[in-house]
Amino acid sequence: MELRIFTEPQQGASYEQLLAVARTAEECGYGAFFRSDHYLKMGSVDGAPGPSDAWITLAGLARDTEHIRLGTLLTAATFRLPGPLAISVAVVDAMSGGRIEVGLGAGWYEEEHTAYGIPFPALGERFDRLEEQLEIITGLWATPAGETFDFAGRHYQLSSSPALPRPAQSPRPPIILGGHGPLRTPRLAARFADEFNVPFAPVEVVERQYRLVDEACERLGRDPASLLRSAALVVCCGADEQEVERRAARIGRPAARLRADGLAGRAAEVADKLATYREAGATRIYLQVLDLDDVDHVRFVAAEVSPLVGGL
Repeated sequence: MELRIFTEPQQGASYEQLLAVARTAEECGYGAFFRSDHYLKMGSVDGAPGPSDAWITLAGLARDTEHIRLGTLLTAATFRLPGPLAISVAVVDAMSGGRIEVGLGAGWYEEEHTAYGIPFPALGERFDRLEEQLEIITGLWATPAGETFDFAGRHYQLSSSPALPRPAQSPRPPIILGGHGPLRTPRLAARFADEFNVPFAPVEVVERQYRLVDEACERLGRDPASLLRSAALVVCCGADEQEVERRAARIGRPAARLRADGLAGRAAEVADKLATYREAGATRIYLQVLDLDDVDHVRFVAAEVSPLVGGL
């Protein structure tokens, strides 16, 4: 099972904090460093020093790290036009030497849209826009050199696009889709995604979503085994119960709640719960690290939990 680090900078993080976590994750051998793509805090934190743009941050990390993979869970389709987003991702992929993965979603957090003047259409339209964005981004990246790309959709139209620049990765950076939706989410994943992610859900929900995406793949004639399965869970791990409680207090959540909803406890306890997700079909777990000043936590999980689940 591959372990990755996942951060939530909208809760309050400087670039230096993110870089420290990313470099620690790289040194420890984690598979990737990911960040959310949000413009407004959630909950009672003050959010200082303020939100940061995901792709600007990843551009910096692309130059300030060496080999760890980098990406988003998930960039909202409401935030950016698909053509410029394809350009941004391709440029950051080149800056990183081909280490970028892009998670895309329909967008869900209405308050951040209101706070920064971003239109927030109804759910059906958001999914329509996401589908068109996926068609455009994958279409641009698949356009042969010297040819142009056209697209005539309800929400986006492109004419004679040179489809430049090209990403460093071939055929393209991996695309991650995910969520809890029963219909359009699995269908879009089966059509466009390299990875399907179920965030912050009990194992029975993860199993259900994997079944739904299997069925969607089969309807399209795609081998379900070609779609990597992952999950995201908050982590709070320690050498003893006192350390677990201390880390839980630092992120403002009771340890008992973290045990129920995420990965909390000593190393063996966390590894045992990870094993249930592996049995459900997950081969990759995004560990949501909420205290970005506690890089020792990142090191502890790598040293003590990873060997129990078969490596990073």
